[in-house]
Amino acid sequence: MSEPQAPRIVIVGAGPAGIRAAATLVEARLHPVVIDEANRAGGQIYRRPPAGFLRTPEQLYGSEAAKARALHVHFDRLAEEGRLTYCARSSVIAVHEGRLHVLGEGGVQVIGYDRLILATGASDRMAPIPGWQNAGVYSLGAAQIALKAQGVALGRRIVLMGSGPLLTLVGAQLLKAGADVAAVLDTSPWHRQMQGFWGLSARPIIALRGLALRAMLGGRYHAGVRLERIEAGASGVTALRWRDAGDRERITACDMIGMGWHLRAETHLADLAGCAFAYDEQWRQWLPKADEMGRAGNGVYLAGDGVRLLGADGAEVAGRLAATACLADLGRPAPSVSADLRKLARLERFARGLACAFPWPVAMVRTLPDEAIVCRCENVTAGAVRESADLGGGDANRVKSLSRAGMGRCQGRYCQLAAVELVATRAGCTPGAVGRFRGQAPVRPAPIGAFLQES
Repeated sequence: MSEPQAPRIVIVGAGPAGIRAAATLVEARLHPVVIDEANRAGGQIYRRPPAGFLRTPEQLYGSEAAKARALHVHFDRLAEEGRLTYCARSSVIAVHEGRLHVLGEGGVQVIGYDRLILATGASDRMAPIPGWQNAGVYSLGAAQIALKAQGVALGRRIVLMGSGPLLTLVGAQLLKAGADVAAVLDTSPWHRQMQGFWGLSARPIIALRGLALRAMLGGRYHAGVRLERIEAGASGVTALRWRDAGDRERITACDMIGMGWHLRAETHLADLAGCAFAYDEQWRQWLPKADEMGRAGNGVYLAGDGVRLLGADGAEVAGRLAATACLADLGRPAPSVSADLRKLARLERFARGLACAFPWPVAMVRTLPDEAIVCRCENVTAGAVRESADLGGGDANRVKSLSRAGMGRCQGRYCQLAAVELVATRAGCTPGAVGRFRGQAPVRPAPIGAFLQES
């Protein structure tokens, strides 16, 4: 049973980080509230299909099936026993003065908190190429969601492109499911991938699993490619034009393209909660600042890929650490963290190896032709961003106001990183000097009628 007058602790996100944070608090006899957008807990990496789905966890999660099953079972038991409150199918769309505005099936409700743990995860890091606005182009994460949640391949003939471990993983998962994967195109050349060897050696078993998945792809996998443009007809994508490592032009017919360059931290709520940010040169993105335990100040704690891009195992560790920091700050008994801190350091080394081996394609983005679309929501071209940079003095938010890049449905999740690279090139400075788009509420699309019912 929870203690009377216990502090109200809210966790946003029910992936590995949120689940471990919740479990740590429950063990300390507290009753957290967990808010998540999905129908069932698990997050993106351990996303669960609807009830009655026939594919087994081994088929869905591969070598991570045991971890996924353990997390699912543990969280479900805590929820069924009433030891936590689980708000599924709910999106936090704003944070203000210790209150969360939560959009659910019944409209918007306000939930207050004394302590807030943000475990918001990450999404695909997208880099625009000419033609990526056409129907039939998806993120790698979207392709994986469709496969896990519904057992669906989003195309009859598929090309995957980008860089990072998700590129290989999704390709292998689609092949195992029987999909026709025509090509898997990695913009990182072999020699660059080898530069990350020291960091990747921090987790040799994981690295070997990645190589095994790569071997499954066989001749479909090409490293060091140059992506030129996506061709499309009236019904969507028809082909991808690209050049291989030998600079030979290739045309691959397809009706679906999945793309992504590793991960982009989901930071909008951290921004609204008042967290400070710093530009990370290796990850080429702005990340919220927190100590090694996840403390970000003002009663806010950060865990998982929303603050450190360490993957599912790192998210579990970070979730425990954030909850432990919360307990310590409340003056309550807290478990030892020495083992978790050591593991976190090793996972950080591995993650930096990934960032080195599979970099963001800076040159490709900075040399986009003027007519290429950068912001798909508002149909803003690279030329318009460059022109706005000339008028806006190289400031991210001035360029946003002038060009409307980042003002659409995704709130810059897909276009901000590319837009900032273009502005930095035009202004002759670093992306860190350009700044980042300010977060604004609502951070997810919300119907106006939901606010009229707000309580």
